[in-house]
Amino acid sequence: MREYELVLMLDPGQDPAARDAVAQEAKRQIETAGTLKHENVWGLRKLAYEIKQRNEADYRWYRFEAPTELLEQLDHNLKIADGVLRFRIFKVDSDTPIMVPPATSAPGPSASRERPGDGPSPRSDESAARQAAPEPAAAETAVAEPPAQEAGEETPPEPSGEADGDEPAASPE
Repeated sequence: MREYELVLMLDPGQDPAARDAVAQEAKRQIETAGTLKHENVWGLRKLAYEIKQRNEADYRWYRFEAPTELLEQLDHNLKIADGVLRFRIFKVDSDTPIMVPPATSAPGPSASRERPGDGPSPRSDESAARQAAPEPAAAETAVAEPPAQEAGEETPPEPSGEADGDEPAASPE
């Protein structure tokens, strides 16, 4: 028999008793056909994206040994069970370390963003000085104006794309 991990993501919109019933049924199936080695309740976790209009899920994690027939049975039953947002079964080596639930106290990426009404953002003195003084390279790369023509000099005609004496080419229509 091989070793597997099952991660269940249950709908937090259901009452806790209904979520526990789904998790207990999966656990019962595992224990009936295989050997449950570890189990962990990760609790409510924020999702990276919405699933079925939900922003969080109740996570359950199981490590077990089982024949492949159990995997097919679990897959079928979890697909049709009410309250299961997602689930995934992973094949793991027996020496793979036990998964620890990710920390939830760390601020998300939106916590470091400033809101428009929070006032000016603090800048370092170096960046403020760079913005105040123009860089010398910008002045050196300016395009020089052509010299003004003296009175009496003739300006060469600008090319029009037509040869002298030729009629303009007809445009294709």
